[in-house]
Amino acid sequence: MSEDSSKGCCCGMNSPAEPQEKRLGWHEYFMSVARLISRRATCTRGHVGAVIVRENNILSTGYNGAPLGLPHCNESNCRIYKSTHPDGTIEENCVNTIHAEINAIAQAAKHGVSIKDSDIYITSSPCIHCLKVLINVGIKTIYYAQPYKMGNIVELVKLSGIRLVQVTMESNQLE
Repeated sequence: MSEDSSKGCCCGMNSPAEPQEKRLGWHEYFMSVARLISRRATCTRGHVGAVIVRENNILSTGYNGAPLGLPHCNESNCRIYKSTHPDGTIEENCVNTIHAEINAIAQAAKHGVSIKDSDIYITSSPCIHCLKVLINVGIKTIYYAQPYKMGNIVELVKLSGIRLVQVTMESNQLE
């Protein structure tokens, strides 16, 4: 037996004496995937990733950016519109950008994948418009990493019965 093989098995597993890297739980795993997907975003104002999951299987993914074949946002073509909520708060959105949640839903629809009774992992909590769509397509639980304008969605979350759960992770697990 060679010296190298006595330090662990041939498949690279650590020997019992060596510490083993912690295996990610499901929430950490899917949120890490969402974080990775967010790196494809083309929006200049923020990068968001979304993963739709059912029974621990990824059904669809999405990130925020321009519709297929249209120019991505940059300094000269990011077109912001403002809308005013009933409480007087002003929200700014880009005309050119589709949100990550909607892109994930569109990808599922494009490929004939049913997402009813599934969950979604998003790097930021949804805006009120995306929340309404998530309710309508039958998402049961929204897992999010960072809160985003929570005051705009709290009432609708309560009325709809959809679950909204923050997933916190150590920053090094998201890199």
